Amino acid sequence: MEIIKLQKNDITNALDLVWKVFEEFQAPDYSKQGIEEFRKFISYNSIIEQFTTGELYLWGCIDNDELTGVIATRGINHICMMFVNKEYHRQGRASSLFQIVEERCKGEDNISTITVNSSPYAIDVYHHLGFCDTDRELTVNGIRFTPMLYLLK
Repeated sequence: MEIIKLQKNDITNALDLVWKVFEEFQAPDYSKQGIEEFRKFISYNSIIEQFTTGELYLWGCIDNDELTGVIATRGINHICMMFVNKEYHRQGRASSLFQIVEERCKGEDNISTITVNSSPYAIDVYHHLGFCDTDRELTVNGIRFTPMLYLLK
């Protein structure tokens, strides 16, 4: 297993993985509006624009030349996507992906926290990583999420 910074030519493959995992594990918890909103959020044009301007950073977990997981941050310290293929759940992929974000944040003088708006499905994963809820579950444009915070050590 290797974690790599994804490049422009990796984005289509990454978004395919994200959508596949979202459909299976998160879409059942979302309204039709929420599913469409998420689909718009991960549209290639939206992601490539944010990637090109440096607003969005993407890393991938590679196993035997296969992309098995993806993490993305908006800015340096807000996780906006973390998805791992079903076959690789509970094998440390999410932890390894998160570690890259954590290490990057620790290298910045003015960053002491990492934030995420967790889907209902991923709350336990983020709690396991050390995140704490900062509010109750919210719904915006059909997207259900719980705001969470991680304090850098």
